[in-house]
Amino acid sequence: METMPTDSVPALDTWRNGDDEVLRPWGILDYSASVGLRVALSRRLDAGQLKLTVDLSRLRLLDCAAADTLLRAQNEAQERGGALRAPGASDLVLDVLEIIGAAKQLRAYDDPPPGAPPVREEAAEDAEPPSQWTTVNELLRQAAAMDRSDPRRGALRDRAVAHSLPLADRLARRFHGMGESPADLSQVAALGLMKAIEGFDPDYGTDFGGYATPTIVGELKRYFRDKGWGVHVPRRLQELRIEINRVRDALGQRLGRSPTPKDVAEHLGIDEEQVLEALVASSAYRPVSLFAPLGGDDDAGTLADVLGDDDRDIDGVEFRQAIKPLIARLPERERRILSLRFYGNRTQAQIAADLGISQMHVSRLLSRTLDGLRRALLDG
Repeated sequence: METMPTDSVPALDTWRNGDDEVLRPWGILDYSASVGLRVALSRRLDAGQLKLTVDLSRLRLLDCAAADTLLRAQNEAQERGGALRAPGASDLVLDVLEIIGAAKQLRAYDDPPPGAPPVREEAAEDAEPPSQWTTVNELLRQAAAMDRSDPRRGALRDRAVAHSLPLADRLARRFHGMGESPADLSQVAALGLMKAIEGFDPDYGTDFGGYATPTIVGELKRYFRDKGWGVHVPRRLQELRIEINRVRDALGQRLGRSPTPKDVAEHLGIDEEQVLEALVASSAYRPVSLFAPLGGDDDAGTLADVLGDDDRDIDGVEFRQAIKPLIARLPERERRILSLRFYGNRTQAQIAADLGISQMHVSRLLSRTLDGLRRALLDG
């Protein structure tokens, strides 16, 4: 591979995060800059560093060539038994990854890794403010100091919401593809953001982002639990279903096939029976519509067409209950003949041989018994 100077990337921070090595490019990652990033990633893979994270949180723009660089590096890492992810994407960067269908594969919706080093001076012109949450904290602190009737208070909170909406949208995207409308999920995430704005106390000294994230995610999970299911399912199975859906794609990429319930159970550290129970419960998320076609043909009819019809055997229930005391009053031999004929499916000749009488006698007894039962039923 032809090596190129690493300054092909305008700015690149690197640090360790546990077993991962994190690389954070800054500014715009276009074709020329992506070549330098490719070189940096390849060098680390060749050196045996197989767990890599490319933090996209400081990028303003990423083109398709750069996205292809990330996908190729991810495939190379997986072939060597490692892994590569690219979390922290937002705005135009996330839009590009979603358009080419790579956002989920690269785990671009995940939060950026912790433990980042200070902002480098050479990248300062490409950097965002040190923390957008510093601004949000200050806005909410000013709003908290004002009277609730002060119109300036509402304006400050609106500005805080505008700063925080990208976080809510990014958290909502984590739940895309799980059976709910993306627009509905964005609305639920916005509702969670408003609850976080209402409940946040800036005097505690916590960044608003750290407070808002679990609040918004909790609101999204509550929506799936309370509104998304067609029938009631225990909460533990609802949450386990979300976990199974979250890890299934990653397992499929790592294994090169569709993961089995056993694979999912081993990955989550639970029993296979729990996974099977959650998968069965998933069928209750969207019950079958009464107007769903019963077959592939347009004229096959719907489920509603076969529900609500009269049960053709309902009249037989009354007759069976009415005839029980009548049969009980029959002599033992007649009861045995009825039992052998209608419950044992024996022929008259077989019944005659069993009772030691002639077939003609069996026929006469059977006819007489049935006529007597019929008259007794008709007479009430």
